[in-house]
Amino acid sequence: MKVTVAMDSFKGSLTSIEAGEAVKRGILMARPDAEVTVLPLADGGEGTLDCIAPYVGGEEIRLMVAGPLGTPVDSSYIYDSENETAYIEMAKASGLTLISEGERDPYHATSYGTGELIRDAVERGASRLCVFIGGSATNDGGAGTLQALGAKLLDGEGNEIRQGAKGLKDLKAVDLSGLAAVDLSGIDINILSGLTEEELSDMAAHNIEITVASDVINPLCGPDGASFVYGPQKGASPEACENMDKWLKRFAELSGFDPFEEGTGAAGGMSFALKNFLGAQIRSGAEIITEITEAEARISESDVVITGEGRMDGQTVNGKAPFRILELGLEHGKPVHGICGILGEGSDECLKAGFRSVNPLIVPAMEREAAIKSVEDTARALFSHIM
Repeated sequence: MKVTVAMDSFKGSLTSIEAGEAVKRGILMARPDAEVTVLPLADGGEGTLDCIAPYVGGEEIRLMVAGPLGTPVDSSYIYDSENETAYIEMAKASGLTLISEGERDPYHATSYGTGELIRDAVERGASRLCVFIGGSATNDGGAGTLQALGAKLLDGEGNEIRQGAKGLKDLKAVDLSGLAAVDLSGIDINILSGLTEEELSDMAAHNIEITVASDVINPLCGPDGASFVYGPQKGASPEACENMDKWLKRFAELSGFDPFEEGTGAAGGMSFALKNFLGAQIRSGAEIITEITEAEARISESDVVITGEGRMDGQTVNGKAPFRILELGLEHGKPVHGICGILGEGSDECLKAGFRSVNPLIVPAMEREAAIKSVEDTARALFSHIM
């Protein structure tokens, strides 16, 4: 029996690989003759680079950048110089896990550090960037990243606005003439009208192919936008959410872009900035990661597929990473079983979508060693009944 295991992390307990290896051990307890392959799985948030590092060429580039609240943090990205490709994880520079719960403050949190990673990669010669934007602490519409790349976001007196969403309150003008990397096809001509022919030519020479890994379909603004949906978990009050939504809307309209475009609300509007100002393509993070790990080829050769995450519920089938594994399994006619920490509301949607079974841990646990043991036991119990 050939089994492919691709588990997402159990946030707060197990990494993707830890969960996957625990499943493998449980399977082998029940079926010692099984041939089990463990693949990493992630959705583009914290830990994504750790998942893909064994599958992509290149080296880890370490540097100090501005953290979410402006204080320096030790960050890194992967750069494959042979293919001129950089893999950047926003959570490593502007992530929620870099600050304590009491420090969460989307009014002042900035994406500047992520821009510094992008700028460093471009200066090293990267012509392709893959930016994973999950797990951010920010709600600045990517303004900090644009500033780090050389854009000028100015107030009414011609001064640079403050970092964070609150700075957008004073925004009056956007000057892109200094951008380090930009695709002119994504920019409204009105923004560029003040540039000379030489400046336009220089910008065109720095075109960079950027892919944004995101599974969020929310728009930048509105009741389903970045501020109202994700702001509260980043520390925003109801009043702050209203203010930030208003400021982001003005930022978009001032720049000539649609504030209600689907998918531009990811990472506090980071997807808005990368798509509209830098011409990035937004793709499913789960799809990108399964492509990198060649999961489809493994799944096509398997007899059984196992996937899961800390919580499986109605949201699991809305594009989350385990759902991508389910899609690949169904495409190749393979039975796909889920293993999770707990079942949440709407978990029956997983069965309706095609999972053969969804199995919560026999003994739910958050502490790492206990969680590992429970995952092993759950996988062993499952495979005791799989012929």
